[in-house]
Formats: sequence, C-alpha cells, structure tokens
Amino acid sequence: MLTLSVSFLSRPDLPKLAYKKLKGKSPGIIFLPGFISNMMGTKALAIEEFCKSLGHAYIRFDYSGIGKSEGNFEECTLGKWRKDVLSIIDDLAEGPQILVGSSLGGWLMFHAAIARPQKVVALVGVAAAVDVLVTKFNQLPVEVQKEIELKGVWSIPSKYSEEGVYHIQHSFIQEAKHHCLLHSPIPVNCPVRLLHCMEDDVVPWHTSVQVADRVVSTNVDVILRKHGDHRMKEKADIHLLVCTIDDLIDRLSTVVT
Repeated sequence: MLTLSVSFLSRPDLPKLAYKKLKGKSPGIIFLPGFISNMMGTKALAIEEFCKSLGHAYIRFDYSGIGKSEGNFEECTLGKWRKDVLSIIDDLAEGPQILVGSSLGGWLMFHAAIARPQKVVALVGVAAAVDVLVTKFNQLPVEVQKEIELKGVWSIPSKYSEEGVYHIQHSFIQEAKHHCLLHSPIPVNCPVRLLHCMEDDVVPWHTSVQVADRVVSTNVDVILRKHGDHRMKEKADIHLLVCTIDDLIDRLSTVVT
C-alpha cells in the first residue's frame, strides 16, 4: 500500500505545519484532529483510504505544537490552531472542501466555515466539542477556578491520555473564551452533519443538538449512536462517518451539475 510522505507547509513567522496530501477530485476532504490528537489517528487514516478509493482529494495535518509540526504545545491557543486550519485551506486546498472535525476539530471547523464560506462547502462533526472546554471550566466552583488560575494548569482526568490526565494551560482556556460560538446564531450556511455517541463521557451528546439549533443553515442533521465512546473509532463508527461523507459528496456533486 502506497503511503504518503509527510510534507511541511512553511509560513512566514509561524511554525511549519506537517501534512499529508492526496491529489484528486473535488470536493476535497480535510480532517481536523481533536485535542492533542494528530494526523495518524484511526479516523484520519480511514478517511484517507476512503478518499483513495473514490479518487477524491484529501488533506490531513498536525496543528502547531502537535505531532510532526513545529511549535511549542504549551504556547498553543485555539486562535493559533484556527490560523493553522485557515493556512491549510488557503495554501494547500484546491477548490471546494468538506471539513471533518473530530472533537476540538469540530469546534475549529465552524470557525473555518465562518472565515472561508466560499471554500468550505460542508461540515462533518465527530463528537464536535464546540465551546466544551470553556463550558466545563465555567461549571467548576469559583474556588477551583481560582486555584487553576494560580497554578496555571488545569489537570483533567482522562482515560484517553497515556498519563491518565490532560494538562491544559489556564491561558489556553482564557484565550478559548474569545472563540465561543454557542451564545449566538452560528453564521454557517452549508450542509452540516453532526455524529455523536450517546455514551460519550467527554463531550455530552447534547452539545451536537445545541450546535444544530444554533447553526443558521437549514441543512443540518444530528446522527446519534446509542453505543460507542467519544473517539468514535470502532468499525461501525468509521462506517457511519465514511457513509456520511459519501452522501455529502453525492449531494454536492448533484448541486454542481
């Protein structure tokens, strides 16, 4: 099986971004990983195989400070990762794109769609974590919030981390507050598909319903799976994801012709 070599996108005064690009038909697909995830994950690779089989263009990449990309993770912010996504869309992607955002990537994909409405033609969220880090932080007792502010780090237990805990900079949360979307209508008009497992213990599935309610687009589907966890990387989850992308490609192709 032919594996794509890693390339690097150079940007003036910004960290180089590691990416893998598959050339092919439009619309292209871009995968946006979750928090501390990289482009080598199960979903990223499964979508690549799917795009190869269909002959569609595909890009997967690492945010700055993650995986093979340059940058210091502790200095990363949601705003910087938003810039990373826009760099990929502006400098690498050709023609219309479907963005697939996993967890935190689901938050970033909406920002990309708002910033690049001409290029982003559809969105697929996989347990989209829109505003979730900020929402969870705000739900903490005030004294706990103050303690985190003093320490400068918020340690969240997680079974998906090798250490069993995620360390999130307090500055990351503070900066992320500027990028919250659920407080007002989300100005995205393209088709949106939101996939979520009801047993997700990281991002409540109600988040996808809230997002659907806030998005201005009328072409919005929320697809809930009764079983499965936050990562949605089991065989049945991947099948649903690929079928969802396939259906959007069909619908968009029909619109174009």
